[in-house]
Amino acid sequence: MSVVPRRWPQPAPQLAEAVAVMYRGKRERPLAVLVRDKLGEWLSDGQFAGAYGVRGKPGWPPSRLALVTIFQQAENLTDRQAAECVRTRIDWKYALGLDLADPGFDHSVLSEFRARVVAGGLGQVVLDTLLERLAADGLVSAGGTMRTDSTHVISAVRDLNRLELAGESVRACLEQLVVAAPQVVRGLLDDSWGTRYAARVDTWRIPAATAKQHELALAYGRDGHTLLTAVYAAAASDPDLAFLARLRQVEVLRVVLVRNYLTVTDEHGREVITRWEAEVEGLPPGRSRISSPYDTDARWGAKRDTFWNGYKVHVTETCDTTGPAGEGDGGEGDTASAASNRERGDHGPRPCPTTR
Repeated sequence: MSVVPRRWPQPAPQLAEAVAVMYRGKRERPLAVLVRDKLGEWLSDGQFAGAYGVRGKPGWPPSRLALVTIFQQAENLTDRQAAECVRTRIDWKYALGLDLADPGFDHSVLSEFRARVVAGGLGQVVLDTLLERLAADGLVSAGGTMRTDSTHVISAVRDLNRLELAGESVRACLEQLVVAAPQVVRGLLDDSWGTRYAARVDTWRIPAATAKQHELALAYGRDGHTLLTAVYAAAASDPDLAFLARLRQVEVLRVVLVRNYLTVTDEHGREVITRWEAEVEGLPPGRSRISSPYDTDARWGAKRDTFWNGYKVHVTETCDTTGPAGEGDGGEGDTASAASNRERGDHGPRPCPTTR
């Protein structure tokens, strides 16, 4: 697929008239209409030429695909929903310069576009171009006094204790191996595996007795060790199965076992799986401890009296104040305004919030 630089078409007269009627007066115009009216054609296809070849059938203009991606992110839409908005929504068609009857594109075009942008190292093109345009129009300026704060973001996974994490990690690895290489695990499974891993591991199915829980934890450790041994043996003996050792859930299981179990040799020379005792050996710090096999970036966090499993987002924003006495130059008007804002719990206007 190649890129043929094209100018953005002007909004169709029929759509422009409809938008003018629907949003006349004091009614606030939607984001897509505001972007097109205030910024115009602020991206060009040539900026994305490095992500496309010089031959092939011309595809959808990448600059307008980037605009669709921005609207998609702003409204938290899936690719299918975004493609449907391109087909059906008047404000999106207005921003993209499409006719009312334009069918848009297949939703798979969006994922292909993102992949090309990442592969071409063009991830900053849109943000840099937007900042340059906003600065040229006087809508943003260089930051002055700034502050940084953090807030918590809860991950979309269940909270698991150590026992649940061990069992669910084995179960997730087993499910991935059954799909990727069923011949590797076929000889390992018996009825006990079905009992332990047929359903998701949670506290409702875990025995209440401490001795039973300890026995189940050791069973999870032995099963995980058995799975990894079979995977690494198959990957070493057959080049076509070498990819098994790189599977995501295989690596997750390996890390969970290393951080929760020990393999020791008993007096008879046999390998025995034992569990780390938190009170004796301790556990890895929270910043490096996996809390879910399905989201390896999520971590347990704490901030004052709030505890959560997820992430911490740091937000940096400007805190400059403007007043009639100093017009933002630090005069007495600014000082009084800032003090008043602090008393109200406000921190002044925020002309250019940015997330880092």
